Amino acid sequence: MAEKFVITGGKPLSGSVLVPGAKNAALKLIAGCLLTPEICVLNNLPVISDVSKMLSILESMGASIERQGGNSVSISCADIKPQEINGTLVSQLRASVVLLGPLLARFGEVRLPYPGGDRIGARPLDAHMRVFEQLGAQILSWDRILHLRAPKGLVPGRIILPEFSVTATENALLAAALLPGTSEIKIAAAEPHVQDLALFLGHLGVDITGAGTHDIIVSGKPALSGAAHTVIPDALDAATFLICALATRGRVLVEGAREDHLILVLEKLREMGAAISTRKEGIAVSWDKPLRAVGRLQAMPYPGIPSDLQALFTVLATQASGETQIHDPLFEGRFLYLQELARMGAVVEQRDSHRAMVRGPAKLSGTTISSFDIRAGAAMVLAGLVADGETIIEGIEHIDRGYEDLDGRLRNLGADIARI
Repeated sequence: MAEKFVITGGKPLSGSVLVPGAKNAALKLIAGCLLTPEICVLNNLPVISDVSKMLSILESMGASIERQGGNSVSISCADIKPQEINGTLVSQLRASVVLLGPLLARFGEVRLPYPGGDRIGARPLDAHMRVFEQLGAQILSWDRILHLRAPKGLVPGRIILPEFSVTATENALLAAALLPGTSEIKIAAAEPHVQDLALFLGHLGVDITGAGTHDIIVSGKPALSGAAHTVIPDALDAATFLICALATRGRVLVEGAREDHLILVLEKLREMGAAISTRKEGIAVSWDKPLRAVGRLQAMPYPGIPSDLQALFTVLATQASGETQIHDPLFEGRFLYLQELARMGAVVEQRDSHRAMVRGPAKLSGTTISSFDIRAGAAMVLAGLVADGETIIEGIEHIDRGYEDLDGRLRNLGADIARI
């Protein structure tokens, strides 16, 4: 039977919580291990189902994976057979698209089922196609099967992305890492997990400059070494707990949270009335006065407000005085959760596929609701934490894909949440 969360709301969160490794960094680092036959050790991997799936995909191709103590994994990709990849797992994991870069660069050909993922609308892979075309690959199929070939090898050169695509930037980094010569990535994404991937590739022996900017230069090598690397803390996880603490009128220290990864997020929370302090061990937040609406909140590429936090900010806005316009130009399916919030009593209105309006403060009441994707699922948990009465959340397998022991960590902060 499917698991559910049962939440009795109205309890302020209090205490400290530790941020695990970043999901969006970990998945790309695992893919990066395919670039070398040498052993790589990844530390601080989050214990989530998406990471387990990515490791299983590598194992299906012949990788030797040893799960060490704590959150560390040793990965050896000395004997890889790309043709034996588990297509079922690939089709369930959107991030599996970043397997294209290392497999094509190392083996000269790759066939990958179309990657799956969250229900957040159309997410075309055109930017990835542009990357590989500019590196000299032949696109044999780009529909249900992604089939690419480079009989004479990829050719380093200039890559101009059509947008700030995070995964396309990462695919470009991964592919260019094995190409002797210099590749330049223009219009590159600058997210922290892109920077973390570049740092890992540097450990393998690749010379990379400009990571964290929109112009990255990669000097690749035909053979790379192994390395040990520690995954950065998850900024989205940290922001989730900061927002949950504020919405429940609590006081929480988020250990390991990095201010430099959350600059605009923290500023928006301060605008809404949060008291925030940064410390050596992390970031502390407390509720000291009634929340106020910020008027307009727009999801943007880093260092802006991540689209992944849009749903959590929307729930927070239901508890703030005034009207908030939510604008998410990145994905047209990010507002599926609004119908669930409305059923709980929120005053929300979807203006179009990219814009919504929230008016608060609203008194939310518990009911049975569904989780549609990882981040909307976390937002539904937040709604349950602030609602009166009991909230039952179905579809929590989506939440487990991206959050390590979310319910357990919330219970440690005083939340009344059970997994059944």
